[in-house]
Amino acid sequence: MSGVEVITFGCRLNTYESEVMRAEAEKAGLNNAVLVNTCAVTGEAVRQARQTIRRVRRENPNARIIVTGCAAQTESQTFADMAEVDMVLGNEEKLTAKSYRALPDFGVSAEEKLRVNDIMSVKATAPQMVRHIDGHVRAFIQVQNGCDHRCTFCIIPYGRGNSRSVPMGAVVEQARKLTESGYREIVLTGVDATSYGADLPGNPTLGYLAKTLLKQVPDILRLRLSSIDSIEADNHLWDLIADEPRFMPHLHLSLQHGDDLILKRMKRRHSRADALAFTQQARRLRPEIAFGADMIAGFPTETEEMFEGAASLAEEAGISFLHVFPYSPRPGTPAARMPQVDRALVKDRAARLRTRGEALHRAHLDRMVGTEQTIIVENNGMAHTENFSLVAAPALIPRDFKRVMITGHNGKHLDMAVMADARHERAA
Repeated sequence: MSGVEVITFGCRLNTYESEVMRAEAEKAGLNNAVLVNTCAVTGEAVRQARQTIRRVRRENPNARIIVTGCAAQTESQTFADMAEVDMVLGNEEKLTAKSYRALPDFGVSAEEKLRVNDIMSVKATAPQMVRHIDGHVRAFIQVQNGCDHRCTFCIIPYGRGNSRSVPMGAVVEQARKLTESGYREIVLTGVDATSYGADLPGNPTLGYLAKTLLKQVPDILRLRLSSIDSIEADNHLWDLIADEPRFMPHLHLSLQHGDDLILKRMKRRHSRADALAFTQQARRLRPEIAFGADMIAGFPTETEEMFEGAASLAEEAGISFLHVFPYSPRPGTPAARMPQVDRALVKDRAARLRTRGEALHRAHLDRMVGTEQTIIVENNGMAHTENFSLVAAPALIPRDFKRVMITGHNGKHLDMAVMADARHERAA
């Protein structure tokens, strides 16, 4: 192979950072290299990364393999001990060209491969500018990194460090560059995005940042948030939900569970009632809004009754896009030391919760049939509505901005017909 290939696992923030990594590695003159940007959310994510590294080595015996990302930060020695790996970079080191200029020779020891510093010592997030997000028609902008909370199940703060925000001016400048490159849909990403601004002068909030972006970058047609902790929603965010048509009616919530005792043991800051109140208020302000959510099945000490509390919350809150994670103990976290649920039961509960989520998704698709929607076509012949419902659009050109009628669905995506009246269309 030639050039630099990047393989990305995990979140949208990783997707954004992979473009930064590619640019920095190319700036450093790196060639014949594969960068693997890992995720540490679950043990399965780490296993998949290791499996991918072995496959890449078989397919590219002479390429350099550089492993980075959250799993490389939290389990650096694990990857350094792999014979297939040439270097391990920390989450801070992966974003600078000098890291790629300092590659060790082949055959070095595991210790010499390591370029991983203490992430907790990082006090600021430098703005990273990209003009292109490979393979995507929507662009991601990093506005925040790290997390100051310590949920008992989560290893990510130890992979990302403490919360730190990108200055507002840099976010606006990045949005301008991306719209100049043709992007009309922007997604703001972070590890704990709703904590944005607490470390900046004046303490601007995520909602205020979003308002500022839409005012100062009029070429943004759609603005989304990647994920939010609803307990941190600010008044500016409520204003956007109620009054701003360019702020998309879709929010992905970090719920994690629906039983109050489990939420306390997780060290979450919201209750079941808080989650319901948020979704109800958002629907009052924006009836067409749709919600996604993360839920963990089989958390330590979870009883069948507690599990049912999680499933019923998803139904009561009307979660249309439910992401289910079977609990995975992460070494070094408090939850890993709690009484564990049998692994077979964890998998069973996760499967049952997914089934409930699939029913909720089908009901959401049913409600969409017969409605008019605006879509932006993606590179794979699919598109998304404003509330993030997936639509088959095989005959349309990527980045087309179309007004369509939803004619049906297959349980996974919507079918559509392009409306003859093009007055609502805007060139993307």
